[in-house]
Amino acid sequence: MIATIRRPPLSDRLSKSKVIAVLRASHVSALGPVCDVLVEEGILSLELTLTTPGLLDALGDLVDRYANTADVGVGTVLTESEAQRALVSGAQYLVTPTMNLRVVELAVERQVAVFPGGLTPSELAAGWDAGATAVKIFPAQTVGSGYLKHLRGPFPDLEAIPSGGVDLDATRQWLAAGAAAVSIGGPLLGDALKGGDLSGLRERCRAVRAVIKEAVQS
Repeated sequence: MIATIRRPPLSDRLSKSKVIAVLRASHVSALGPVCDVLVEEGILSLELTLTTPGLLDALGDLVDRYANTADVGVGTVLTESEAQRALVSGAQYLVTPTMNLRVVELAVERQVAVFPGGLTPSELAAGWDAGATAVKIFPAQTVGSGYLKHLRGPFPDLEAIPSGGVDLDATRQWLAAGAAAVSIGGPLLGDALKGGDLSGLRERCRAVRAVIKEAVQS
């Protein structure tokens, strides 16, 4: 008898907002002001990457800071050990760039949302079958939104989130193709994490939300 996998669900915030902001900072001190703007502008899922030095030491405070307003997850998780540390530090979801099935299994065991990255049908199907909340198509720019339509042929129930080179036009296209959400880094953040004008970040947030609203309603 095959055990039924209890898949960790997509959060209500992400289900409604449809976008994950990917934040890669050179120092954790840059995260707070930028995250504040993102959350104020309705970007309610914050992926803080392990490429930011000292992230896990500061993660608990950031999770507490946005406890009532946004989901705070940890991205660029490469190993099971990193996943364990992220969860202990309070990560509300995990994101990987590769199809690390041990990380997926750990997240499923803890009932924490997990978005493992892959590109080929074999990789993505393996992550989905292991219980991923949604698989991350990465790098999405290399295949385009039509790829999801092809995947849905053999895998009609597969939930996917594109990441890597997703801009406004691609956001519209991927959501129209049925993506559960989109993951956006540079096209949304711009130079905000390097001391750039936060008013520009606000404008980009509003532009992204307008595109998402249009895509969802169409």
